[in-house]
Amino acid sequence: MKMENETILEIVDLYKNFGSLMAVNGFNLSIAKGKRHAIIGPNGAGKTTLFNLLSGHYKPTRGRIMFNGQDITGMAPHRINRLGIARSFQIINVFPQLSVFENVRPVLMSQNNVRFNFLQNIKRWKEVNQKTLTILEQIGLIDKKDVPAGFLSYGEQRALEVGLTIASDPELILLDEPTAGMSMDETRQAIKLIDRVTQGKTLVIIEHDMEVVFSLADLVTVMHYGRIVATGPPEEIRKDHKVKEAYLGD
Repeated sequence: MKMENETILEIVDLYKNFGSLMAVNGFNLSIAKGKRHAIIGPNGAGKTTLFNLLSGHYKPTRGRIMFNGQDITGMAPHRINRLGIARSFQIINVFPQLSVFENVRPVLMSQNNVRFNFLQNIKRWKEVNQKTLTILEQIGLIDKKDVPAGFLSYGEQRALEVGLTIASDPELILLDEPTAGMSMDETRQAIKLIDRVTQGKTLVIIEHDMEVVFSLADLVTVMHYGRIVATGPPEEIRKDHKVKEAYLGD
């Protein structure tokens, strides 16, 4: 039987320095399975560096990262992804010349070990195509499946990137500023989308928009100079004096 608040991600005494710059400085955090955890902080606080460490794009200077009890510290990004962690990036990371459908399908092909092969089982191809359509339905882009991704609006491209992130059916989803650059209306649509597609999943999200944070997060961690200033429920964080000084202001 699984215990309530079972830990899915354990970050232990994590450090990352670039020369004399200490980007992540003694970071310790436990993420509970099925929870939505926001990480906030001013520019340069170390948030994206932390995500790069969790997803294998950087190797830590010191410390450990445990996922479902397995040590993934310094593991290659593709291996981490196959274990069940997927992330998005601050900069839109889609193929603009490919259709929306063609952007998503390769992720599912990889997950299901389907290759471009004329002798490949037709049933498996049909399953991958159907799963691709299901993802596009989830992110609200089914009507634009044949449109080149480069012709989508900014908000739609962000939605497509969320689709790419969830396509591998990860246990843990890392979203790095998914609403950056969006209008107020696009942001509210993005909140609904993220809320919908992360049901039953564990979400860690970096965000500057407090409407997004307080709409989605069960817990909020505040970073400053690579360290944790505070962790707690959104309302507690909103009232924390140290947080106001470091980030939120009066």
